[in-house]
Amino acid sequence: MAKTSQVNRNDRRAKMAARDKGKRAALKAIMMDRSLPVEDRFNASLKLAQLPRNGAAVRVRLRCALTGRSRGNYRKFQLCRVALRDLASAGQIPGMVKASW
Repeated sequence: MAKTSQVNRNDRRAKMAARDKGKRAALKAIMMDRSLPVEDRFNASLKLAQLPRNGAAVRVRLRCALTGRSRGNYRKFQLCRVALRDLASAGQIPGMVKASW
C-alpha cells in the first residue's frame, strides 16, 4: 500500500486539473494565436503562470486503484502489475487467461 498522504495529494491534483482545464485551455489558445497582438499573448502567459501548478494535468500521477502504487501501472485497467497479476490469477478479470506456449 502506498502512503495515504500521497494518494490524497494525487486525488487533489486530479480534481484541480479537472477544475482548471477550461481556463488553462483558453489561455493557451490565446498564447498560440499568432493573429493577436504580442501584449495580449504575453498577458495570457502571465495569467497562466499565476494559476496553481497543481492544476496542470501533467502533475497528476497514474496510480493503482487498489493499492495506490505509482509504478508499473496499466492504463487500461488502472491497476499496478502486482494487483493485476493477483486478480488475473484469481479469475477476477474477464477474458484474461494465463499465457502458455
